[in-house]
Order: sequence, then C-alpha cells, then structure tokens
Amino acid sequence: MMKLSHSPASPYARKVMACAIARGIEARIETVATNPHTSPAGLLAVNPLSKVPALVGEDGVSYFDSPVICEYLDTVGDAPPLLPPAGAARLRALRQQAFADVIMDAAVGRRGESLRPKEDARDAVMARQAAAVARSVDLLEAEVDHLSGPLTLGTIAVAVALGYLDFRVAADAWRTGHPRLATWYESVAKHRALAETMPVG
Repeated sequence: MMKLSHSPASPYARKVMACAIARGIEARIETVATNPHTSPAGLLAVNPLSKVPALVGEDGVSYFDSPVICEYLDTVGDAPPLLPPAGAARLRALRQQAFADVIMDAAVGRRGESLRPKEDARDAVMARQAAAVARSVDLLEAEVDHLSGPLTLGTIAVAVALGYLDFRVAADAWRTGHPRLATWYESVAKHRALAETMPVG
C-alpha cells in the first residue's frame, strides 16, 4: 500500500490523485491529510523539505514533487501510461505540465501573499503572479487543440491548474476571452479523475 501525504486544497496533491484515479490505482494509496506548515515528523520522515504531496511508493522509496510522483505512478498498474514514452507526444505532455505547474505556482504564491498585511511590495508580487497566469492561459487558449484526446499527465495538470484558479481566484474569470479553453475544460472536468478530486478547504 502506498501512502500519500497531502493537503485537500493543494493543486499538486490533486494532480497526483487525479493521475492515480485515471490509472485505476487509487485503492492502492492511503491518503494522510497533512499540514506542511507545521512540519510534522511524519512528513519530514518522507520529505525533508516539508512539502506536500509526498508519496511512499510500493517500493518503499519516498517520492516528492508532483511531477516525480506522477511519473512514478505511471509505472504502477497495467493501465496505458499517462506520459507517452518518447518523441513529440511526450514532450508535448511535459510542456503542458510545465505550463500548468507555472499557473499553480503563481496562483499558490498569490494566495499566500494575499494573506499577508497589505503593502506595495506584496501587491507588486501578486500583480506579477497574476500576469504570469494570464499569459499562460492565453497560450493554452492558442494551443487548445493539443489538449484534445485521451488524458495525459499534461492535460490532467492543465485541468487541475484551471480548477485551482476557479477555487482560489475565481474573480479573475479566466474563461473570459478564452472560449475554446473553457469549452475543453468543462468537458474534461467531468472525467472521474477530476470530478472526484475537486479541491476543498
């Protein structure tokens, strides 16, 4: 049995669980709700950086950072891989995941800054993060045709990132000006891997 330290509101943890569900291996994962900000001993034993998600695999090895965890999960079970083995398709999925992770990094960082006392420097950081998200969403709209087809690690990551924007910065209304991306998202969000991992908290 694998053990996943996670936070219910973390988009990175959601990406990991969505990949597990897409591969049909979620029953092989025990989830442990964890607050990384308190650096609990159980988490530090798995990830000395005190970040979630962190996974202890069936091989007994601890994996952390969601791209690494998802790549490990892609080796578990018999389902077709979410990450194509080589060539242009693999690079496309990795590139999509990178864009999604940039969106998540910026949105999570912006969320953290919003909880701090108001000051000009904080506002400048938040504005920079919001601009990075806006440019990334623009690019996804332009490349939306590459998101179609069976789920990959890249498309799962993109859907999770857009879902996190809805969850934490809904007022930004990312769908405005991005009709094709919005249509794609509404369709993919119905997949069990995404519908059952909606963020809470």
